[in-house]
Amino acid sequence: MRKFAKLYMNFTTNKISYKQTNSFSKLVLDYLEGVPALDIFYNYKPNTSGVKKAIADRKNFPINRSVLVNTLKKQYEGIEISDKLQDNIQSLASDNTFTICTAHQPNIFTGHLYFIYKILHAIKLAESLEETESDKNFVPVYYMGTEDADLDELGEVFINGIHYKWQTDQKGAVGRMLVDDNFIALMEQIAGQLLVSTFGQEVIESIKKYYTTGSTIEQATFHFVDHLFGSYGLIVLLPENANLKNEFVPIITKELEEQFSAKAVAETVALLSANYKMQATGRAINLFYLKDNIRDRIEASGNDFIVANTDIIFTKETLFAELKNNPERFSPNVILRPVYQEMILPNVAFIGGGGELAYWLELKKVFEAANVFFPALILRNSFTIIPQNTNLIIEKLGLTATAFFEKENSILENIVKSESVLKLNLTVEIEKIKAEYEKIKFAASTIDNTLTAHVDALHTKAMHKLQGLEKKMLKAEKKKFEVQQKQIQKVKMVLSPNGALQERIDNILQYTCNYGNEFIEVLYKNSNALEQNFTILTEQ
Repeated sequence: MRKFAKLYMNFTTNKISYKQTNSFSKLVLDYLEGVPALDIFYNYKPNTSGVKKAIADRKNFPINRSVLVNTLKKQYEGIEISDKLQDNIQSLASDNTFTICTAHQPNIFTGHLYFIYKILHAIKLAESLEETESDKNFVPVYYMGTEDADLDELGEVFINGIHYKWQTDQKGAVGRMLVDDNFIALMEQIAGQLLVSTFGQEVIESIKKYYTTGSTIEQATFHFVDHLFGSYGLIVLLPENANLKNEFVPIITKELEEQFSAKAVAETVALLSANYKMQATGRAINLFYLKDNIRDRIEASGNDFIVANTDIIFTKETLFAELKNNPERFSPNVILRPVYQEMILPNVAFIGGGGELAYWLELKKVFEAANVFFPALILRNSFTIIPQNTNLIIEKLGLTATAFFEKENSILENIVKSESVLKLNLTVEIEKIKAEYEKIKFAASTIDNTLTAHVDALHTKAMHKLQGLEKKMLKAEKKKFEVQQKQIQKVKMVLSPNGALQERIDNILQYTCNYGNEFIEVLYKNSNALEQNFTILTEQ
């Protein structure tokens, strides 16, 4: 770990509130602040006492542990895994073992940085609970959303600002898609960019080892994530499994017969939408039919059921026969997927991003109707990584990293106002003019009271003109700060690529190629458990 010891010492940490980033929704911020109006939409506060209560309550919702353990053992069969991972799988057989779960689709090469952050958060929280709840075991789990069919989202990656997109004619669940010639060509393009980096050869060899022609995206992602996190004891769960889906059959049956989830979500959305923007409202039946290269909605059609965008039609009898014989062909959508997850895992806390927490807050009534445990909801960790050369520019500008969560124009205005030797505002003059207009209004009112409205109108018009003059003065002075503006733009491109948080655009490969795989350990060391802070990592 000699390289890591040197690397870790070269990063400083600064933690700020999520609110300071100007990047999180009102719903998420209110949830973190414990706004009482949201209390009815969840069961456990995202803090130590809340998670402890979730652990106590979880025991009232047993799962089929033997099916889970046997499925995982078969899933990892023939793969060399760490001792810690082996122990974690085996420990799930015990009623005293609980999981900390995060979930994400199998984005190619792990997609955006937050894929990495949420997994590390699950690992860190599990380890933290092991210390405070020493009589219990806690296992981190990454639930892979292999059944997602959104290739446009899952098949793209941004590395060092360059957009790469997998072009393939394959349809259906992305997890089932095969690494084809176009994928290999895409990987070679990425390699061409990254091989010149310090650790480029090592990193590129690792992805080429797992993303091989003919392998599925599910299997490639499974092996690559295990390569990154297996030593931490992370379990990667592949939920598209007949035995696991068989545990979900009672809920699938209830959904097909009663269409219960849409009704439950509608009640919650009606309450939440008064103050917040909603994420997902679901459909009448929140299930897909999954077979071969098909993953399309199941819809009621009179007394029958159809699979949208196909010519597949089931009677009620044939549909339930299909469910009995092939439960793996029934795939939950965003509304029911969390229910499936909590039915097959002894989970006490779910770690998700702002968007995920927003739709989970819609689901409490769905869980109640299904009689399934509703876990504690924890906002995933967030980081901004500032390379050394970028930090030098920030320091040269006399700013802090926090300043760059503002819009580019606001940052420049603040610099201009603080550094310009000229007077750029008319505050004093405006106050004097305001006083003069008050005198004029008084004089006018003594002659004719109706003239006061006219004086107010003149005052308002004058203020608008003066404020316009202020803007023109500032704009003219900004032109003298062209160098600073270009420096601001350069920093923003690193910290806010495409105008979004770095973690929502960048991919981990550009960082591991620059710093080595030990960079994962840097992120792990700085990951929070239940502290709700945004972390800025600055290379010194």
